[in-house]
Amino acid sequence: MTAPVLLVLTTLPDAASAHTLASSLVTQRLAACVNVLAPATSVYRWQGAIETASEVPLLIKTPQANYPALEKAIAAAHPYELPEIVAVPVTHGLPGYLDWVRTETTPDA
Repeated sequence: MTAPVLLVLTTLPDAASAHTLASSLVTQRLAACVNVLAPATSVYRWQGAIETASEVPLLIKTPQANYPALEKAIAAAHPYELPEIVAVPVTHGLPGYLDWVRTETTPDA
């Protein structure tokens, strides 16, 4: 059985911090690919108040085994007190692409 792959989601307050984090995660081989999406408007409750903010979503592809280190790296670099870090298992995908995710996140690949 091949190692499961995850799609990890987070948001950053601006494009510069999103690109910095994306590059860092790929450089460290914690992610094979990070999509930096267009800014989105987030509406959420924080400390009892309804807030609205412009945020830049990231879609991060990584093997499940990398998740603990990936989460730690995101949390350490993230400017938010409580960052969104959500992992969704990839149950189906093009086998070659999923193999590529696994290969590109292997140290010394």
